[in-house]
Amino acid sequence: MNSVMQLLRSHRSIRKFTDQPVGDALIGDVVRCGQSAATSSNLQATTVIRVRNPDTRRTIARLAGDQEYVSTAGAFLVFCADLNRSRQACAMQGGEFVTGMTEHFIIATIDVALFAQNCAIAAESAGLGICYIGGIRNDPAQVTELLDLPDQVYPVFGFCLGYPAQDPEIKPRLPLDVVLKEERYRDTGDVDGIRHYDERLRQYYRTRTGGTKDSNWSLEMRDLVGKESRPHMRGFLKTRGFTMR
Repeated sequence: MNSVMQLLRSHRSIRKFTDQPVGDALIGDVVRCGQSAATSSNLQATTVIRVRNPDTRRTIARLAGDQEYVSTAGAFLVFCADLNRSRQACAMQGGEFVTGMTEHFIIATIDVALFAQNCAIAAESAGLGICYIGGIRNDPAQVTELLDLPDQVYPVFGFCLGYPAQDPEIKPRLPLDVVLKEERYRDTGDVDGIRHYDERLRQYYRTRTGGTKDSNWSLEMRDLVGKESRPHMRGFLKTRGFTMR
C-alpha cells in the first residue's frame, strides 16, 4: 500500500482544532486541488465560499445544530452547487438557459462532492484536519441569505479545516465484500457482514466515548432512513430554480 493509499485510509473527522491559523496560500492550494477533480462535461459547477466573519460563522454553527467547531476551526468553507455560472456562459454565447433539469442538478451536486473530496485529501496531506458539515442544510434558506447566493446556486455542505487538536481513532467501515460486488448486485451474505460490522462499530464507540455511547451501524441507519430527513429541502431547491424535470 503506497503513501497515497495510506493517507486515504487514515481519514478521521476532526472536531477540535488548535488556534494556529490556516494561511491564505494553503487555502488556495487546497482549492486548486479541488479544481483538478473530475467534472462531468467540464461543467465545473462548484463555488467555494470562505467565511471569515466571526458572527456569520457563529450563526452557521447554530443553524448546523450548535456545531461549535464551525466557529473554532482555522478556516471554514461552504461548498455550493453552482449553475449560475454556466447560465452566464450560455447567455454569453446567445443561448437560453433551460432551468429545472434533474440531470443538471445531479451533475452539479456530484461535481461538488468530487471537488470537496480532493480538497479533503489535499488538506490532510498538508497536516490539516477536516470535517464536513451537512448540518448547514438544516436551514439552507438562511445560509443562502447569509452568503448572498443567487438563483441556481445552493449550499451543499460546510467544510471545517485546521490544525488538529485531537487524535481520534479511525472509524471502521463496512466489510469490503458488502460494498464490492462481482458482475451483478447480490446481497447474499450482506446481513451477516452488517452484523459483524455492527459489533466492530459498537466497540469503536465504546472505546471512543469511554462507554457512554452504545450504538452500531444498523441502529444508526434505522434512525436515519426510518424517518423523514430534512423534508424542507425539496421546497427549498425549487425556490432556487432546481425544479427537477
